[in-house]
Amino acid sequence: MAKKATSLAALGGLVYSTDKGRLCPDCQQPIEQCSCRQTLVPAGDGIVRVRRETKGRGGKTVTTVTGVPLAEPELKELASALKRRCGTGGSLKDGIIEIQGDQVQLLVEELSQRGFQVKKSGG
Repeated sequence: MAKKATSLAALGGLVYSTDKGRLCPDCQQPIEQCSCRQTLVPAGDGIVRVRRETKGRGGKTVTTVTGVPLAEPELKELASALKRRCGTGGSLKDGIIEIQGDQVQLLVEELSQRGFQVKKSGG
């Protein structure tokens, strides 16, 4: 019986290097320098959901925007524009835009004007 040779490519590629840390399985670059993930648009149903949250935030209210069908650079620009429109701070974490305060109605109107299909989510 002949043994089959197993290569890294057949196993899905290298995912960790002691020199570089975690690597992207597609382009083999460190996660921080990965260019292929930044150009990908997240899969979803095409509906942007706007929600008010207070849980796990020390009682502070945050409005979250999820499901935006944009790649990473465009999502950063949108988050910046929404923060300016609301006149508050915020952040972008894992594809979720967080805006400080209860800004649900203002964000729904702004995103609708920008051509997104928007729904209020939660209570």
